[in-house]
Amino acid sequence: MARMTRRSLVRAAIAAGVAVPFGLAGRDSAAAAVHEAAPLTLPGPTGAFPVGTVALRLVDRSRRDPLATTNRYRELMASVWYPARDTQRYAPAPWMAADLLTVFLEAAGFPGDAVAAPVTAGHAGAPVWRGGERLPVVVFSHGAHDHRGDATIVVQELASHGYVVVTVDHTGDAFSRFPDGRIITPVDPLGPADFAADVRFVLDCVEDLARGRNPDADGRRLPAGLCGGVDPRRVGMFGWSKGATATALVMLADRRVRAGLSLDGPMQPEITADLDRPFMLMTAEFTRAAEPSVAQLWSHLKGWRRNIQADGAVHRSYVDLQALMPQFAAIVGMSDEELREWIGTLDPGRAVAIQRAYPLAFFDRHLRGRPARLLDGPSPAFPEVRFIP
Repeated sequence: MARMTRRSLVRAAIAAGVAVPFGLAGRDSAAAAVHEAAPLTLPGPTGAFPVGTVALRLVDRSRRDPLATTNRYRELMASVWYPARDTQRYAPAPWMAADLLTVFLEAAGFPGDAVAAPVTAGHAGAPVWRGGERLPVVVFSHGAHDHRGDATIVVQELASHGYVVVTVDHTGDAFSRFPDGRIITPVDPLGPADFAADVRFVLDCVEDLARGRNPDADGRRLPAGLCGGVDPRRVGMFGWSKGATATALVMLADRRVRAGLSLDGPMQPEITADLDRPFMLMTAEFTRAAEPSVAQLWSHLKGWRRNIQADGAVHRSYVDLQALMPQFAAIVGMSDEELREWIGTLDPGRAVAIQRAYPLAFFDRHLRGRPARLLDGPSPAFPEVRFIP
């Protein structure tokens, strides 16, 4: 029997609707070499604004939790990222809470103290920079059995350029920590439609913020300037993997989202309805040539559309692990071959540059009406990025 590589295992698992543990590759040989936590670092954003962030607990009282054994309402953790001011008095937020990271690593077969979480650019609770207008909003949906911080590089880049970005944990298909100390880990994979239902509720919460209401279920005080500071008429969405499929489903069902971006989404189940608003694919492994469901979506994109792809990219190349895995591999003793299964041959530094540039250009064009020439065709600044006609 042929050996199943990390890449083929990821593709098979996603196609089946399940997830592959974070640290499958090389975990047994590496674990014994780890004795104490070493800090990881996350690349910072390039925009003019410092970044703030705040966590929210959201409860959808119109919907029962699809995974609950009791009649509980659907409960979600979310984070809001935004351009901030006067950040000196506010500590930067971690990529993941320390106790949750321990669970995350142990679930993957690594020691819980293998690494320390990187610090993000987001200053927890800092006041919002408002300027002269309400701020455009982007919502993010993560991949299967992951967490809402898995695209923080993109999220904090957008916030540093003046966007409010809302990220959400899809409870039951995510590693999530609630304010009362509860840690909920993935149990059963939710479908993309469940992700989409979560996001549509988050859009309701965005509208609450726009009206000056606090959507936090515990009524905790929000950063100054957040209530009333978002523009519900300029909303975009992006997602990675299953979250990318959810992005398309949300746009088909809800016209509040004006533009959508897929980070290597498998687009399952197949989408058969036309979508008339801007949509962009950043493909890697789930390409139109390899996946009929992605080609099917492309045929139904009747508005502005683009398909770009970075040479050497794999499924995780457009999220944070492209930058974090090389550091993690060095700490735990992962081989070069094992690391390539995770990040492909796309240079991590170039991957970060792509993550910063292309989502920003997409939302600038379609939420702010800016030219964004980067999306018009191949650029000498990004020779590894191809436009797929």
